[in-house]
Amino acid sequence: MVHNPVLKKEVIEVLNPKSNENFIDSTAGEGGHSILILEKNKPNGRVLAIDWDLKQIENIKFKIKEDSDLSKRLILANGSYLNLREIAENNGFRDADGVLFDLGMSSWHLEKSGRGFSFLKDEPLDMRFDPNNDLTAEKIINRYPIKEIERILKEYGEERLYKRIAEGICRNREIKSVKTTFELVGIIRRAVPLRYQNKRINPATRTFQALRIAVNDELNNLKEALYGAVDILKPKGRLVVISFHSLEDRIVKNFLKELDNKKIKILIKKPITPDKEEIKINRRSRSAKLRAAVKI
Repeated sequence: MVHNPVLKKEVIEVLNPKSNENFIDSTAGEGGHSILILEKNKPNGRVLAIDWDLKQIENIKFKIKEDSDLSKRLILANGSYLNLREIAENNGFRDADGVLFDLGMSSWHLEKSGRGFSFLKDEPLDMRFDPNNDLTAEKIINRYPIKEIERILKEYGEERLYKRIAEGICRNREIKSVKTTFELVGIIRRAVPLRYQNKRINPATRTFQALRIAVNDELNNLKEALYGAVDILKPKGRLVVISFHSLEDRIVKNFLKELDNKKIKILIKKPITPDKEEIKINRRSRSAKLRAAVKI
């Protein structure tokens, strides 16, 4: 599948990159948004593209290796956006003209990483963006007490059937460790009522979301990263955040409200969402919400 960055026209309109300005793509993924920005900030504008997954950085490096202009102006950094201030300062991006967060899963992670992010592929229950992270989804499933699994499913997945699914997991692991995504999907299907089996949303969706968030501590990292982004923006610099589920969007919305008229000014009262045409081309974009602010 060709990677198609979400809301690309809208991102460029809101970030409004101009010639020779410098931007930070805090969640580079496959580099789609970074390359779009670099088309607009020629001839000497740069983009610092950060990704927690070293493999993604290598993928981008391979993609742009034949293009000397992109290779010169796209600075790649492996690290978590939790450390955004430090990474920006180390790479000469202390006063950025704009910072972008695209919090969606990349196609590569879902389809090629082999780390169990998708319930449609039979893979080990890993779910780490950083393979050096000690915590995996398998450890949570097989070692955490039932109450903690219930909390993760309820808080991070907003799963209404969290008790039934947690009980199913703990019952199964007493017999045999749960090692793969398909084993977990089978447990979830057996745990939920039959009427949930044929719904539009797969019954495993929220459990997989919850485990991924827990493994990578995504929500706590996001809160810290947003403060870091505002710090490293220059006055009139723009912050753009694309979220994909209500938990992320709530954090972004509350953060912007908290700093509105103090450090930033909210640019868009209601979040921008994809149009029907984009959703038709890229179904994964359907839940995307873009919020933005400008530093005072």
